[in-house]
Amino acid sequence: MENAASQQKNNYDHPDAINRVRDIVFKTGCSKEDLIAVLKNVADCFGYISTNAIHEISRQTSISTSDIFSVATFYRMLPTTQYGRHVIEFCESLPCHVVGGRELFRALTEQLGIQPGETTLDGRFTLLTTSCLGVCEVGPVLSIDDNIHGNLTAENLPEVLAKYK
Repeated sequence: MENAASQQKNNYDHPDAINRVRDIVFKTGCSKEDLIAVLKNVADCFGYISTNAIHEISRQTSISTSDIFSVATFYRMLPTTQYGRHVIEFCESLPCHVVGGRELFRALTEQLGIQPGETTLDGRFTLLTTSCLGVCEVGPVLSIDDNIHGNLTAENLPEVLAKYK
């Protein structure tokens, strides 16, 4: 699965952006039952869901902006801020923790200069945490753009991050 943040995305600054959001609503549906699909399609198109997109979806669906924002912020798959070019998901599970996850996390946040939910100033990385990536046998582990990196240490972390420009 390709990471939406690493793909070339439509730009909200483009004059046709609101028309693109309208097209997505029209093609996906304008009922409350369609809202998650609409938001997912907007996020896939633009990389995230902007405030302007939420307002336009509200105009097209008659769903309140607060209801739309509540749904968008509830699901991690629906980012409401622009992610960096590469999204790092750090596993916080106990199996990773006991084999060096805490030290790896400390090194990761120090090297990137950000905390979970933040993006580096150069827009290169966004750091997220997750409860489990399902590969406990190679912990500590993190995923970058859906690529799993296991058996990590603070020492080999710079080599892994260097692969992502």
